[in-house]
Amino acid sequence: MTFRSVPSLLFVSRALALILLTALSLVGPLATSAQAVEPVQISRDDTALDITATTEIYTGRGEAFQVSTAPGTDGIVRRIEVRAANPTHEGDWAVFALTNVSDEQIDRVIVAPHFRLVGSKIIWPDLGSQRILSITPSEGFALDRQPSDEADVFRITLNPGSVVTFVAELATPDLPQMYLWEPDAYKDTVNAFTLYRGIVLGIAGLLAVFLTILFVVKGTSMLPATAALAWAVLGYICVDFGFLSKLISVTAGDERIWRAGTEVSLSVGLVVFLFTYLNLNRWHAHLSYATLAWILGLGLLFGVAVYDPPIASGIARISFALTASAGIVLIAYLGFRRYDRAILLVPAWALILVWLFGAWMTVTGRLDNDIIQPALGGGLVLIVLLIGFTVMQHAFTGGAYQQGLFSDLERQSLALTGSGDTVWDWDVARDRVVTIPDISAQLGLSPGVMHGPARNWLPRLHPDDRDRFRATLDVLLEHRRGRLNHQFRVRAEDGHYHWLAIRARPVLGSNGEIIRCVGTIVDITEQRNSVDRLLQDALHDNLTGLPNRQVFLDRLQAMLSIAGSGETVRPTVLAIDIDRYKQVNDALGIAAGDNILVALSRRLRRLLKPQDTLSRLSGDQFGLILLSERDPAKVADFAEAVSKAITVPINFANREIILTASIGLVSWLDPQQDAASLLNDAELAMYRAKKAGGNRVEPFRPAFRTMGTDRLQLETDLRRAIERKELSLVYQPIVRLADAEIAGFEALMRWEHPKRGSISPEEFIPIAEQSDLISQLGAFAFDKAASDLMDWQLQTGDLPIFVSVNLSSAQLLNNELYNDVRAVLSKTRCEPHKLKFELTESVVMENAEQARLVLNKLREAGLGLSLDDFGTGYSSLAYLTRFPFDTIKIDKALVRDSSDKRTVLLRSVISMAREMEMQVVAEGIETEEDAIELGRMGCEYGQSYLFGPPINYDSVLRLLKERFPLMKRA
Repeated sequence: MTFRSVPSLLFVSRALALILLTALSLVGPLATSAQAVEPVQISRDDTALDITATTEIYTGRGEAFQVSTAPGTDGIVRRIEVRAANPTHEGDWAVFALTNVSDEQIDRVIVAPHFRLVGSKIIWPDLGSQRILSITPSEGFALDRQPSDEADVFRITLNPGSVVTFVAELATPDLPQMYLWEPDAYKDTVNAFTLYRGIVLGIAGLLAVFLTILFVVKGTSMLPATAALAWAVLGYICVDFGFLSKLISVTAGDERIWRAGTEVSLSVGLVVFLFTYLNLNRWHAHLSYATLAWILGLGLLFGVAVYDPPIASGIARISFALTASAGIVLIAYLGFRRYDRAILLVPAWALILVWLFGAWMTVTGRLDNDIIQPALGGGLVLIVLLIGFTVMQHAFTGGAYQQGLFSDLERQSLALTGSGDTVWDWDVARDRVVTIPDISAQLGLSPGVMHGPARNWLPRLHPDDRDRFRATLDVLLEHRRGRLNHQFRVRAEDGHYHWLAIRARPVLGSNGEIIRCVGTIVDITEQRNSVDRLLQDALHDNLTGLPNRQVFLDRLQAMLSIAGSGETVRPTVLAIDIDRYKQVNDALGIAAGDNILVALSRRLRRLLKPQDTLSRLSGDQFGLILLSERDPAKVADFAEAVSKAITVPINFANREIILTASIGLVSWLDPQQDAASLLNDAELAMYRAKKAGGNRVEPFRPAFRTMGTDRLQLETDLRRAIERKELSLVYQPIVRLADAEIAGFEALMRWEHPKRGSISPEEFIPIAEQSDLISQLGAFAFDKAASDLMDWQLQTGDLPIFVSVNLSSAQLLNNELYNDVRAVLSKTRCEPHKLKFELTESVVMENAEQARLVLNKLREAGLGLSLDDFGTGYSSLAYLTRFPFDTIKIDKALVRDSSDKRTVLLRSVISMAREMEMQVVAEGIETEEDAIELGRMGCEYGQSYLFGPPINYDSVLRLLKERFPLMKRA
């Protein structure tokens, strides 16, 4: 500290002060200044003064701080400079002034609490810290720090009439409270709070231990939850009352972590107790999931408390308030449902709400005194004490009925009441039926309507059940033994029938006659309806109500059995499949698709006669057994009528939908043929109609049976083709239109079958796509193309050519495609930019998001991407911007278009591609004039038979040596 004294003359003082200020302004930020403060007057009678409001805080002022002192007794304002004595100081200072107005020397202590709950805030609360590092007075030496774990305490002595300005070096810019205490009064206050804290700590500790012992003795689930809450409260009080620092060495920074951890423990303990005590898992499963997620989220706060205690503490305080609020709703809801646990928890929860309100007023600064913080700690102990009494009441009172309390008759009566069944009592001698409780209410009748003579029940019974009910009672009376076990239907007031089940036995009198018949009667309407629905669903389609495939085959087999015995029955089977139904379902939704199927089934039903059968075989496939027509011409007319009925437009959501159908037709001729094979023939004919484009009726021909076999055989042969090396690649040249020089090749697959010879890709590629073979073929093509390209370069030199390989949808959707490509590039050491993948718009559309991710990874690896058949799809332009294509291939249909708009379209496409810095390849160029014209438009490459057909590996090698003879030497 440095003092600058000035002469007593006022004008000299002002002049020097002006010079000093000017010098300081020139020096800059080496020392910052502050204005003078007003002194607080201290008399001998002042026991404790709150000087927080009169203390001025200065933040970010550096390690050298200048301040004007309070005017002395002579009225002179002095300037002092204080330098930080602690290396951890961050430039925060506090300034206050005191004046002794008495005529005696006064001793006082300055107290700045490390933690103060008052005004600590809810979000990002102040969890305490060391507040003051040192205090330097304007007169004398730095103040002596008094030992204290809970506050920064400094002792001062003020001479009579002195005015002293104090500069405090702050550890944090926050200074919640600062008191000026008379030393003995401060000591008495600390001792008083120590006694109170000791009592509360003792009660909390005993309560936690006692509840833990109860948990061991009586292992109900609510006791460990209550014990956990008690231990959480004990931990919080130990930290808040400063008892933790007596047990272990805790710094001010560590105390913030402990305080945040105990507040999180309180929040967790309250959630666990509320869930366990109210047994919330029995009310709804979602409450269990929500509570578990809540507890896990709070558990993560323990880790957060280590790195950022204020965040963890703020969330814990909010969670505590939310738990208390949720408890109000749950207790009110369960209390109205007469749940005894919820009712008994009302007093304890009311105390929690009162405590929560007091805590809210405290942390927001509305309650501002030194008693509220220890009072809230005691309130927590009181809450746990009340909760403990409530839990012990449940643990040690109530329970099951003790053995021997009831007689057997009373047990049976209680069991019958608990089952919920209705007692059915027929007094045979008086012919009076009584039900307890009255079953009339269940049927919507007036009370007592079902009481009286048994014959009064007959008009209410279903007509089919009356005779059986009467006969059952007559047999029971005649034989005077047996049991009554009967199910029948009774008409309710609304006209609906209820299924009732009676189980009763007769009671014989001394003369051996039946005097009563007593048993139970139960409403089994829901059970019977469930059984009926199960039977209906087992035999019928639950959407259209039509018979299902199994019933269809059973009826068809029955008709075939009859047909074999005479000429009167000749069934015809129609297999009907709706064309493009999947597109309609995808466009309008499943609900719309279901409504369309219902509408179509109603139309087809109108065409049938009683002896005909319509069935829904699968999703959009119907089956029809035609018995009403035998003449082939009329059968054909009926099939056409079915096709026309389906094509009639359907109005749905203000849209007109027109559907067509592929219909396969077969008439029974072979007596050895069963229902399954006849339906199979009809479906083969239907598939043939669909393959021919749909919207047609196709009669069955025996040759259809061999088509499926050929396809299966071809698929089997294709699986072995790679192993047998029957597959190969040919390469069609791609040339630059500017100079007709070879720029690259497109790899095309060929299959040389050992028996059938060369098989066209148009024949085996669809089979591979419908099976799991297309991925293997694609991997083979890429590996082979990369290997061949490297072989050509080894023999001819580094060539300026590329090779394009077609990519299928199965490969694009394969998550291992990128890794497989990298493996091939690593194995062959081929440069990625010399390989391109070609794929069509339809391939990309199958899963656009997956395709975008895979293509981006391939592009980042350096491979080229080409959009094939450009100009034939519906959204190619949009895909050019969404996907990383660097080349587009104009489809030959657009190149060979003979319309007047051909030139405009080609020019637009090529211009657009050049603007997007993409290369253009034109397919199907037929004449040199077309090639020249496309070159002038800016098209860079061409590919067609005009430039060369697909050729094998050796032919490509010879061609490259002819066209690039100097590359090897170079």
